[in-house]
Amino acid sequence: MALKAVHVSDVSSLDIVPESPSFSLYSTRFSDGVEMSGAEFKVPKFLVIGHRGHGMNALQSLDRRMKAIKENSITSFNAAASFPIDYIEFDVQGTLFEKRITELCLCEFLAYGPQREAGKEGKALLRRNKDGKIVQWDVEQDDTLCTLEEVFLNVHPSLGFNIELKFDDHTVYEQDYLLHVLKAILKVVFDHAKDRPIIFSTFQPDAASLVKKLQSAYPVFFLTNGGCEIYEDVRRNSLEEALKLCLENGLEGIVSEIKGVFRNPGVVTKIKESQLSLLTYGALNNVPEAVYIQHLMGIDGVIVDLVQEITEVVANLITSAMVVDEEGLTEGIGKLHNKPQFSQKELSFLLNLIPKLIQL
Repeated sequence: MALKAVHVSDVSSLDIVPESPSFSLYSTRFSDGVEMSGAEFKVPKFLVIGHRGHGMNALQSLDRRMKAIKENSITSFNAAASFPIDYIEFDVQGTLFEKRITELCLCEFLAYGPQREAGKEGKALLRRNKDGKIVQWDVEQDDTLCTLEEVFLNVHPSLGFNIELKFDDHTVYEQDYLLHVLKAILKVVFDHAKDRPIIFSTFQPDAASLVKKLQSAYPVFFLTNGGCEIYEDVRRNSLEEALKLCLENGLEGIVSEIKGVFRNPGVVTKIKESQLSLLTYGALNNVPEAVYIQHLMGIDGVIVDLVQEITEVVANLITSAMVVDEEGLTEGIGKLHNKPQFSQKELSFLLNLIPKLIQL
């Protein structure tokens, strides 16, 4: 399920796109923000990002936490905001497709699920599980579907947005179509973002390049499975290809499935040496040990479903990351080393744990 950007209409151009604004990636809820101008970009701390808000829904899971609050909803976003996270991640697309055939207009999209109008019944909202089974989308705390504009207006203003620009994995898009969709989304963002930190991300290589060309106000990250799945577009098939795409198009970073990073840990150094940021997503990011490993590796942040649990873990990690030498405190709370130094105990822990994690 994805948020609707705007009414399906022609948006020929953006009236104003800042050329080189100063931008803070770091939410104003926390201190020590770092400025970004033009190509200069740096993640100031280890970020925790709520996946689809408070966490994605896994309807087949026996874990009640995965069915607690409707994902990609305002209720989920504000629930995540009650914890010390930096961003929420959610999906946005300019047009919606049912079964990839029928285009839905805004009123049809909003007719699914719970309705705002008292006494009005919405259409049943179903979901296809990974095993192909179609099930009723039942959660403990439901909410209405929403537009991107409504999210800007109703979610805590200091919470950053990681906006995933959603496109079908198996469709070859014409550039004119991508421009049409991206301009519609960007118009909403520029009309309503104000001082809110924004990150754009997408699995679609051409969309990543275009959204970077259309604006310079916000960083653009390329999403990749890191080789865990193979696609016809080779640019999507490895972290090396993701790195190449970022460097060729001036993108600010990569968001990878964490298994892809654990299978190819040497690429982290290449990414960091290229002055790019690296975030990760995936089920392993709900495992404290996996988050700890990423902290040691110098990865810049994690997208997680178990927001409460992982924010507590990261708070403990950051507290213990203070480095003291003969002259006193040399690294502040939350600051990460570009090239982390591992003790023998930590290295042994990593070498023993990573193969087990990859098999999950």
